[in-house]
Amino acid sequence: MPKVTIYTKPGCPYCTAAKEHYTKGGIEFKEIDVYAVEGAKQEAIKLAKGKAMVPVIVEDGRVQVGFGGG
Repeated sequence: MPKVTIYTKPGCPYCTAAKEHYTKGGIEFKEIDVYAVEGAKQEAIKLAKGKAMVPVIVEDGRVQVGFGGG
């Protein structure tokens, strides 16, 4: 089971950068499209403490909103 979950949406360059970062690092992750998975958008907003933005990255229980490339 991956220890990283990334909430994404189609066309999001920061989501793409985050996925590339974990892929290059050899870290498995689970991607959840907030538009394709029922309830995912609400879950991502809850994890981000009310912010409606992606990516929302959950790694070992820590939540990161957005991705800055490193």
